[in-house]
Amino acid sequence: MWTCKNLWKKLAPLARSSSTLCRQNARGVLFNNERRLPLVPQAHMSSGTPGGGGDNNLYYLLVGATCVGGGFYAYRTIKGDKERYQERINEIASRPNKVVPEQPITEAPGEQAAETPQEIAPVTEDAPVETPEVTPIVEEVSPEVAAVEQEDPPTTPEAEIATESVVEPAPEESVGMPDADPVVKSEPSVEPSPVEVTEEPPAPVEPTPVAGSLPAETAEPQTTTESAAEPATVAPAEVPAPTPVEFPSHAPYLLIGGGTASFAAARSIRARDPGARVLIITDEPDLPYMRPPLSKELWFSDDPSVVDTLRFKQWNGKERSIYFQPPSFYVSPQDLEKVENGGVAVLTGKKVVHMDVRGNKVTLSDDTEISYDKCLIATGGIPRNLQVIERAGEEVTKRTTLFRKVEDFKALDKVSRDTKSITIIGGGFLGSELACALGRRSADSDLEVIQMFPEKGNMGKVLPEYLSNWTTAKVKSEGVAVITEALVKAVSFKDGKVEIKLKDGRVVKTDHIVAAVGLEPSVELAKSAGLEVDSDFGGFRVNAELQARSNIWVAGDAACFYDIRLGRRRVEHHDHAVVSGRLAGENMTGANKPYWHQSMFWSDLGPDVGYEAIGIVDSSLPTVGVFAKATAKDTPKAATEKSGTGIRSESETEGTANSPVASSTPEPPPVPEQKDNYGKGVIFYLRDKVVVGIILWNVFNRMPVARKIIKDGEEHADLNEVAKLFNIHDD
Repeated sequence: MWTCKNLWKKLAPLARSSSTLCRQNARGVLFNNERRLPLVPQAHMSSGTPGGGGDNNLYYLLVGATCVGGGFYAYRTIKGDKERYQERINEIASRPNKVVPEQPITEAPGEQAAETPQEIAPVTEDAPVETPEVTPIVEEVSPEVAAVEQEDPPTTPEAEIATESVVEPAPEESVGMPDADPVVKSEPSVEPSPVEVTEEPPAPVEPTPVAGSLPAETAEPQTTTESAAEPATVAPAEVPAPTPVEFPSHAPYLLIGGGTASFAAARSIRARDPGARVLIITDEPDLPYMRPPLSKELWFSDDPSVVDTLRFKQWNGKERSIYFQPPSFYVSPQDLEKVENGGVAVLTGKKVVHMDVRGNKVTLSDDTEISYDKCLIATGGIPRNLQVIERAGEEVTKRTTLFRKVEDFKALDKVSRDTKSITIIGGGFLGSELACALGRRSADSDLEVIQMFPEKGNMGKVLPEYLSNWTTAKVKSEGVAVITEALVKAVSFKDGKVEIKLKDGRVVKTDHIVAAVGLEPSVELAKSAGLEVDSDFGGFRVNAELQARSNIWVAGDAACFYDIRLGRRRVEHHDHAVVSGRLAGENMTGANKPYWHQSMFWSDLGPDVGYEAIGIVDSSLPTVGVFAKATAKDTPKAATEKSGTGIRSESETEGTANSPVASSTPEPPPVPEQKDNYGKGVIFYLRDKVVVGIILWNVFNRMPVARKIIKDGEEHADLNEVAKLFNIHDD
């Protein structure tokens, strides 16, 4: 190539004399020599002398020779590189034995020496190249090899399989015995038991300690590979035992929370999709149960074992359990994916701590993940506590009950039997119900029951003032010491008593405190799930279909929903949990129904006084009350005897809002509000002259009528006439 380059330099002037026009002229001469002769003078445009046909032929010859020479040089260069590469590969391949001496040098001391030079024979058969260098290495690990050689060697194919399979336990053996690695590399006779290991994966558990810690024991199974595999099969039986499948990794319908809303949703899903598989996750140890009896009927039971059985007598005398269904109703979580027709499984004692909305999965408190197709959040709420109690210290905290769950009922029942005084802070539904229940119990014991609240009367935020005062008198008649307009300033523990200081200077000493000051919606999952929390009412903000996302619904106390009649709301009552849970379950199966149903709630102050309410009942709104004289049938006890259930909303929510029919019985005008006898009646709550809430005071089984009045949203000139629709003047 260097010669061609020098030749090109000498002939360069001649090559430059041929311009583009000259090359075109030469092409014309070749094909039509006579026609192109007149164009020859144009060659003077070139920088060189005019050329003839011979000069151009010489030019092409030189260019062709140059191309051929360059191609030949490239060919020789590539071929040489390939040969050198192959020689390098062959050189590396001819030196594989250098890998073997590195292991004994770093890992094994040269203490064991020259006992089994003949053991190299099987190695030389598999890789003859390794023979010269393997010999001194194997001598260092000869004690193990000598022990292993006592076994009957398997055939060559089995030996090859075993050599590959033993490489995996070798690192474990090196922990206890560094010499194990060279043995694995050089002696295929170790492989009788690993031959079985390739068929039964758990078997390597046994060969590891045998080869690493007790090499002498490898000489015992001298017969066949079956004898070596038999002890290896003992350990695998214990390996899968610690990790049993406790629950499915995927649930088509996942319900977070084990309360009323979740159970109502599960029942609704199964009604619309009979083959549905529903998994309920609850952090409580109990199956889904109803909460109202915890502050009502359970306290009036004469059965001393009611704390254990959780069975109670309703006002009508019938007995039932607080649990919605017995354990036989549910499917075991382990069998949920296997059941042919689906079912409802409850995973108790597990708390969902994280929610991945994009990945459609949740994480439990033990870091277990469960995926889902559709999810319902029905986490309910957490009882509020007073800050002064939280800051009071451990002695006060452990003498305070936040009433919400079954264990709270059991704990308070024990406290009521072991202490002399209990103070209930709060004058709402829960506080008033517990005050009446404990006051009734105090009649048979020396228990002192005190109730204090900042309002002027019981349920002062709900009832009109005159009715609140009447209710307070009723609570006092049950043996409760009621302290009104009481604002707690400080709480402390002194001389074995809990001391409560009020802002007006009064001091109350007691043995135990029950804080019934409201409920805080449980929205802990909002942050991880990226769900919106309503800033005004609290709870997960959802639309009228109770949706927070396309495949996530919220029901119960934790849902801040849009009421198509009354606007955005959040309700904390049993009936709302039933209705919203049922609607969420229907929408999870494709119903796409809006929440138009007006849920109701009820409260009983013992078996003789009770009321049911619907809509917005706020004492700050204008109210109109219409009352009549009560009869023996106008009590909660009589109402349950007629309906057959103590949980009135269970039958009530199934009813339809039929057109109300007014009573034709002529009756005198309603009892004026100034009188103190409010036996039964209807209280209307107005906003812009429209009825937005109704309380039925000792009037039962009329809730569909009240629901229709609120749904119509009409102005009424005379609410006395509207009250007749409830038949309150009938005997």
